[in-house]
Amino acid sequence: MEMSNELDRLLFFEQARKISEATYAANPLDADNLTRWAGALLELSQFQSVADSQKMIQDAISKLEEALAINPKKHDALWCLGNAQTSFAFLTNKEEDAKPYFEKAAQYFQQAVDEEPTNEVYLKSLEISSKAPELHQEIIKHGLNQQTIGGAGPSTSTTSSTSTKTAAKNKKSSDLKYDIFGWIILAVGIVAWVGFAKSHMPPAPPPPPR
Repeated sequence: MEMSNELDRLLFFEQARKISEATYAANPLDADNLTRWAGALLELSQFQSVADSQKMIQDAISKLEEALAINPKKHDALWCLGNAQTSFAFLTNKEEDAKPYFEKAAQYFQQAVDEEPTNEVYLKSLEISSKAPELHQEIIKHGLNQQTIGGAGPSTSTTSSTSTKTAAKNKKSSDLKYDIFGWIILAVGIVAWVGFAKSHMPPAPPPPPR
């Protein structure tokens, strides 16, 4: 069942990406479409290898920066950009490499809050962003980077004891993954999903004849 849900998500966001790409070709100045496109890319990045995930997140960042060039006060694009920067930071293996991305993320979250001060999601993202660097250090310390992100699998083992340890570590990695990214990816996915649905709703039926 879980695999089916994952496949459904993959297919949905791949379709959303293709539609956004076609919409962009017709109207490259649609900031809402660029934001939805970036949200779909951030979702799809979960299903890639680390290297491919990094490329996809960078592509999302580029789309969001393009949206903000059109509308600098677009709060949902600012917020998604904070998420993209955070996601990329967690894909790095060195604290000094991740630091600039965490700093940019906090800045974008703050800008989103400045534009919409009562938005609870933006406020929560800004709050959690201050804890992200410490959490990244813990991931590096425990060597969980490659298991947590991008679909890289655990190493195999020929002994039962090592297999047990690997399984426990893999479960810990999985739990940690959702602790880190649950608030980011789920919310970005909702934004992309809802925005995509709204932009492709069928027209209202005509009123019944009297």
